[in-house]
Amino acid sequence: MKNKPILIVAGEPNSIFLEIFFKTIKFTKFKNPIILICSKRLLKLQMTKLKFKKKIKLITQSNLSLETLDNKFINLINVDFSQTSAFEKISNKSNFYIKECFEIAFKIIKSGVTDRFINGPISKKNFLNKKFLGITEFISNKFSISKSAMLIYNKKLSVCPLTTHLPLKFVSKKINKKKIYEKILLINNFYNKNLGYEPKIAILGLNPHCETIDKINEDEIIIKPSIKYLKKQGFNVHGPYSADTIFLKNNRKKFNVILGMYHDQVLTPIKTLFEYDAFNITLGLPFIRISPDHGPNESMLGKNNSNPLSLIKAITFLDKN
Repeated sequence: MKNKPILIVAGEPNSIFLEIFFKTIKFTKFKNPIILICSKRLLKLQMTKLKFKKKIKLITQSNLSLETLDNKFINLINVDFSQTSAFEKISNKSNFYIKECFEIAFKIIKSGVTDRFINGPISKKNFLNKKFLGITEFISNKFSISKSAMLIYNKKLSVCPLTTHLPLKFVSKKINKKKIYEKILLINNFYNKNLGYEPKIAILGLNPHCETIDKINEDEIIIKPSIKYLKKQGFNVHGPYSADTIFLKNNRKKFNVILGMYHDQVLTPIKTLFEYDAFNITLGLPFIRISPDHGPNESMLGKNNSNPLSLIKAITFLDKN
């Protein structure tokens, strides 16, 4: 039997994803079959616009046979979508289409055909409509998972934000010992199960230099006791560290993962260090879900200048694990 296929939802139809998908499958060979879920009409429009040629092999959920999947073709599950031009402005007109693509993917995953899933970038503002903080939470909800984590993965160094797409004024209210413990457990389990070793994890403080003039010091009353408890439980955790120095070369090289208290505290430096050489893994799901670490990038539509490295790394990771 062939290896389990890698299931890919193209995501927002007016994004750079199909461009980077074309570049990825043109220059990189994968042993696991790839199944793309998107609109055939849109796929062909963008293939023409971007001058990419490859035969399309239509498959359906009902006739999905692993023995017939072949990466010489684009193995496509077609989802009807009425868009008639290659690129349009991002709007909520795509919401039903994106939702249907996800539902098809989730049904295939639940059937046991595969446990490897990638989705292209989604416009959170339009698709989620404030119902979820991000796609991490949207997918977790679909599988009734209450404890999940966002890991931005690079082989040298990964980061995880304790809170995700949350306005800064709400962050301090969402930091607690239980949540820190849950994230560390998810990170530790993922590294042990999928990478074969126990990670060394740095935990950051919330406040600059882990200090504050406020009467409530989260670093002292929440984060330090959490680290002390985790150490007693046998986890290889250290901190709290100040966010302004932990990413210096001689500091970051001591760790496999850095857990920060909020999104930009760790995503800004990791993207500065590695740019597109990283991708987003959702921890806590009963399958491996990955997304390239970039958004739809509407301003780059049709220019054929987007960097495919994050998607290449994402598929390569699933192809080897």
